[in-house]
Amino acid sequence: MNAAVCFGAVMHERHVQAHNRFIYPTAFLRLPLGRLDTLQVPLLGIDRPNVFAIYSRDHGARDGSPLLPWIRGVLDRHGLGELCDGEVVLQTMPRIFGFVFNPVSFWFCHDHARNLRVVLAEVNNTFGERHNYLVHHPDLRPIAAGDELRARKCFHVSPFFPVRGEYRFRFERQGEVHAVSVDLWDEGALRLSTRLSGRAQALDGSAMRKWLVRQPFMTLGVVARIHWQALRLALRRVRFHRKPAPPLEETT
Repeated sequence: MNAAVCFGAVMHERHVQAHNRFIYPTAFLRLPLGRLDTLQVPLLGIDRPNVFAIYSRDHGARDGSPLLPWIRGVLDRHGLGELCDGEVVLQTMPRIFGFVFNPVSFWFCHDHARNLRVVLAEVNNTFGERHNYLVHHPDLRPIAAGDELRARKCFHVSPFFPVRGEYRFRFERQGEVHAVSVDLWDEGALRLSTRLSGRAQALDGSAMRKWLVRQPFMTLGVVARIHWQALRLALRRVRFHRKPAPPLEETT
């Protein structure tokens, strides 16, 4: 539950039509929202400019309002508020030199005994739209490492996949390594595999300086790599799907 920075990698593998696999180094923060206001870390600003910065306006309601009341409200509206009465940890990338694009951020919602109960996946596409997938076990039991949670795909992300099928999420922790796997299944077949993993270390000035030295333009690189991979698929004549209207509901 402590604030941490994780250094690791992100993997994508396309299994249909034009097989494509890539792995890139990455880093992300894990922030306990109950203590967000008290964090004081060199190079990291909380709702203020710095080399790295976390802004409330980049998440939740997107209006700069506090993040913890927002996620509590989402949980209450879906009848999960009493269940998730513990800490909420936001896993995301910060702005670096003022720029960020988070394809997905994860909100890990715990009960008072520190069991993981619900995860909200906050997804952004390159068209400036977003959608939330709220996942948990149907019987609301704690989410154990490696458990599979499913959600129907209803939001356009890549033009090389239609808006159909289902996501299968897995959340794991082994020691200090945190990992999230999200697989896209459609018509009984695995279409896309993704995995994000990183080894956690204390969120302090030393960790942020290491990030700055290793990947000073990481968030710009995220967008560049998305477009580079899209160009590769386009040159291989992978079928292109036009963007439909986004879902009317903010959270599935």
